[in-house]
Amino acid sequence: MSMEYDIPDSEIQQNSRRRKKSTVWEHFTVKMDGPGCARAYCKRCQKSFAYLKDSKQSGTSHLKRHITLGICQKNQRIPCSKTDANPPKKQARAKPCFAAISFDQERCNSKIAKMIILHDYPLHIVEHQGFIDFVRALQPQFNPLSFNAIQGDCVSMYLREKQNLLNLIDGIPGRVNLTLDLWTSNQTSAYVFVRGHFIDGDWNLHHPILNVFMVPFPDSDGSLNQTIVNCLSDWHLKGRLFTLALDKFFSNETLMGKLRSLLSVNNPVILNGQLLSQNCYARMLSRLALDALSAMGETIDKVRESVKYVKSSKSNEGNFLNLRQQLQVPSTTNLLIDDQNKWDTIYHMLVAACELKEVFACFDASNPDFRTTLTLDDWKQVEKLCAYLKYLYDAANILTFQPYPTANVFFLEVSKLQVELTCAALSQDPFCSRLIMPLQEKFDQYWRESCLVLAVAVAMDPRYKMKIVESTFAKIFGENADQWIRIVEDGLQELFLEYNIIQVLPFAATNDDEGNEAMIKTETSQEFDGSLFGADDGLSDFEFYISDFTCNQQFKTELDEYLEEPLEPRVQEFDILSWWRINGLKYPTLSRLASDILCMPISTLSADAVFDTEIRKMDSYRTSLDSLTLEALICTKDWFQYKSLPMNVPNALVKVEC
Repeated sequence: MSMEYDIPDSEIQQNSRRRKKSTVWEHFTVKMDGPGCARAYCKRCQKSFAYLKDSKQSGTSHLKRHITLGICQKNQRIPCSKTDANPPKKQARAKPCFAAISFDQERCNSKIAKMIILHDYPLHIVEHQGFIDFVRALQPQFNPLSFNAIQGDCVSMYLREKQNLLNLIDGIPGRVNLTLDLWTSNQTSAYVFVRGHFIDGDWNLHHPILNVFMVPFPDSDGSLNQTIVNCLSDWHLKGRLFTLALDKFFSNETLMGKLRSLLSVNNPVILNGQLLSQNCYARMLSRLALDALSAMGETIDKVRESVKYVKSSKSNEGNFLNLRQQLQVPSTTNLLIDDQNKWDTIYHMLVAACELKEVFACFDASNPDFRTTLTLDDWKQVEKLCAYLKYLYDAANILTFQPYPTANVFFLEVSKLQVELTCAALSQDPFCSRLIMPLQEKFDQYWRESCLVLAVAVAMDPRYKMKIVESTFAKIFGENADQWIRIVEDGLQELFLEYNIIQVLPFAATNDDEGNEAMIKTETSQEFDGSLFGADDGLSDFEFYISDFTCNQQFKTELDEYLEEPLEPRVQEFDILSWWRINGLKYPTLSRLASDILCMPISTLSADAVFDTEIRKMDSYRTSLDSLTLEALICTKDWFQYKSLPMNVPNALVKVEC
């Protein structure tokens, strides 16, 4: 019969020299089971395990498995001995047992870097004592990071994600559209945000920020042009650019002309620059709204002061609500003080105040300190202003529901606004005509510059095609509609023809530093003298293909078949990208054209900046960062936030010297 007894202290000390301290001994105790033989007993279930026999240890791996795999029966009671007259009392609840988890400093560093990127925390947060104390309370083994270390981790994360994005862009079948957005700063420089818009092989829409560049402001030496050229080279986009959208904030017509020429040479399928848009849709609407608001600046100031008085104290607000109930004035909105940097808040303030104008008119009777100076005519003018601001608000609001909607949705919205502003400008009401006429003139210019792009995009919507273009142009242009319709039809045919040529004679962009022009290449084993292919009659195969394609009328093209087929039902939740993915085999060439057209950006602003009244300004903290770190923080946050790429960041980061 074996005997169990505790190991002598001398033997325990001898064994402790031969083994490292392990966390398993918080859950086990060692007892001798005989001379030269010891076993490890679980403190919770009293199960024994081999541990020491004839001076040979069994290790602790099997002990760890007993704890971590849940084998331990923590509620098992110790059986009573026969000699024990009294049964044991109820056993106390066992303390929870947690598996021993090794601390991974690199993984922790990666999570901190991602936290800083996602939430715009300053890099110096890792050196703040409060942050260090908090993390060490969670994990005492944590080693604090320096500014340079976390900066390197953030840049490393950016470079990894950038390579993933570059691989994605290299693999897309179509082209990339670019938008340029401008931020100012307190210095004599500005920051250009270059965002790409493209559709991948699975017809998923992507819109990541590609670069953040610092340029002189205002741009006097053409730095913007070089910025775009650098971006095209950096992302392998030479010869793959479809359109570029930027705002007139950037520069003058001379610079725009140079930029248009540059992009047209490198990217021959953008209709000689006709799809190079100068105007941002959201900023155009903001300018119109600000023009209307400034025309009634004094009246709006009176409304704002009245609202501020009511909202200045709970007492005033309570009296106002009581008076509203007494007068039984219906209202669907609550009073709010506007943010003058967001014109939609000014609009909402005016709408809410107009609904409660009767309460404002009587409020001074119960509040002697309140002095309203708004007359009945003032309120009528504010109501008319709100009616026209609603047109602009509805037209801009589409950009907040979906940050970057496909281009086909804009034609209906923009043409509707064009009709409404034209009718308002011709109103018999002198106030309305005087208020809207300047707005209509500016928007009419935008419409004429952009209607080709918008019409081509809506033609790619199988619910509308050219039918909606024909009916809308007839309403807007009247007897001149045919020539505008012909412009759109010719544009579609030209684009489709060029995409057919590309399939026959594929082109590739040169990515070396010496040349910027896209070159049409073809594989051939024969020498040729100056032309792509020789022809006995002097007509190159390229010219023959164009002649045959345009003159042969006995075959219908994919574009002809698409436009002649019946329209799809007009359902609100129609997924146009899914439709083209399904019909890609039926229209192989046209579907490539559609993918490039549908991802054309009409606005350069993100959803949270649609209603901004001023150009955004880079804060002093960000301007203090070096250019690589700033770009890393902004771009990587965008990629994570909008899930353009998988958010799997490896634990082991490549260290970058900053």
